[in-house]
Amino acid sequence: MKEVTFLQKNKVKWERFDRALEGGQALKPDELSELFLHITDDLAYSKTYYPGTNTTAYLNMLAKKAHLLIYRNKQVKHNRMVTFWTKDYPLLVYSSRKEIGYSFMVFIAAVLIGVVSTLYDPGFERIIMGDAYINQTLENIKKGDPLAVYKSMNQAEMFLGISINNIYVSFLVFVFGVFTSIGSGLYLIKNGIMLGAFQTFIAGKGYLLDSIATIWIHGTLEIFAIIVAGAAGIILGNSIVFPGSFTRLESFKRGAMRGTKLVFGLIPVFVLAAFLEGFVTRYTSAPYVLRFSIILASVLFIVLYFILYPKHIYLKTINHGKYYN
Repeated sequence: MKEVTFLQKNKVKWERFDRALEGGQALKPDELSELFLHITDDLAYSKTYYPGTNTTAYLNMLAKKAHLLIYRNKQVKHNRMVTFWTKDYPLLVYSSRKEIGYSFMVFIAAVLIGVVSTLYDPGFERIIMGDAYINQTLENIKKGDPLAVYKSMNQAEMFLGISINNIYVSFLVFVFGVFTSIGSGLYLIKNGIMLGAFQTFIAGKGYLLDSIATIWIHGTLEIFAIIVAGAAGIILGNSIVFPGSFTRLESFKRGAMRGTKLVFGLIPVFVLAAFLEGFVTRYTSAPYVLRFSIILASVLFIVLYFILYPKHIYLKTINHGKYYN
């Protein structure tokens, strides 16, 4: 594209953004954010194809003005990790909400496939989970404790092993994004089908309520974190397939960095899920009220930290140009 064509195509958008930065035009937070993303994309394109031109200088000036507006008065914290999880990570979650939504829909669809297949295809659960696991579960049912598998290991060893495994799985789901979004999608489908198949199998034995009250003590956080990790994989895959105005390599670098941060922020969630599985889930005879209270608390945490709080931080950042405590 010739520079004059590039300028004519985007001039109105740039001027609108410039007026918004100067306060001459009111924009909604979403509109301002979207324009800022467009400006940074256009700047990267201009630097690549029109380096040293007035167009590049103008876009660079716009990007700097926007950066100063959004980040002025931002306090530098001594504890960078605290800032990451209280400010940076929620903003990242908010900007990734579409990918998280796609990942969630893929996972739910896979769960439904597992449910329907187990209902109408006898023996399907053995194909998915293996004869050894199904036979062990049937043996535990005969003994009157269908979920005794959660009591089979030492608590500390179980906590450590599950923590490592959960973190490994999350990064694996993410890394599969190098095979485009289909790679991470297939891993989500595999886990979703397994969940649907097991819940349907155990429900057929008359233990649906007990399995929900037990498995979802740790499963609520664990499954949601896998879904978010799947979203990180989708981000990585899309960065390869849809580079936009960036070179494919530059787009991949950005997608990899963004996805890595999204998965890294899940580590405390996976550790907490592992703690619950290692030290709490094993008490299968605990009152339903207690077990469902833990599940409800996990759901509330997800809603607050991954849905409501990110939007709150985003609106504060855009509206006031700084972070709020």
